[in-house]
Amino acid sequence: VETPTLQRFVPLASLLGLMWVLEAVDQLALDGGLDRHGILPRTLDGLDGVLWAHVLHGGFAHLISNTVPLLVLGGLVAIKGVRRWVIVTVFVAILGGGLTWLLARNAIPIGASLLVFGYISYLVVVGFREHSAGGIAIGLLVLVLYGGTLLSGVLPAQGSVSWEGHLFGAIAGAVAAVAATSRQETAA
Repeated sequence: VETPTLQRFVPLASLLGLMWVLEAVDQLALDGGLDRHGILPRTLDGLDGVLWAHVLHGGFAHLISNTVPLLVLGGLVAIKGVRRWVIVTVFVAILGGGLTWLLARNAIPIGASLLVFGYISYLVVVGFREHSAGGIAIGLLVLVLYGGTLLSGVLPAQGSVSWEGHLFGAIAGAVAAVAATSRQETAA
């Protein structure tokens, strides 16, 4: 049964709404205290951050910088249906977050950019692997619009930006695309 078009975007809108509510509560009532619940690499206490880091942000500017690409790219993933969006989002969050927990430098990464980078690579890889004109067009459009961000975001950098989270999110998105298209090829 196909999901009506607008309903495909409800989970994405709900995720964004959750992020905004959490950031408002964090800034107005908790003085940024939720930020310590990000991914704390290689510690048992920081392992739960794999689940929570993606909805936490270091202020409204950080959240705003992730909102538009998350909406655009997550919306492109959601076009294929709620189930696809949920699978890709959970897969990227867990694999990308898990790799970040396992291999990142000693910091506490937070923010939805891991998901953003996962969506970028997912859309590019799945577009070319599906061999459809629409998929290739979307993949090329994403590459043109976000290719520079993808490249610069996964290169090691100094400061508080988690390039590791970006890199592992992108890897997880590519793996999700290969897995999704491999199942389609097997079913054909």
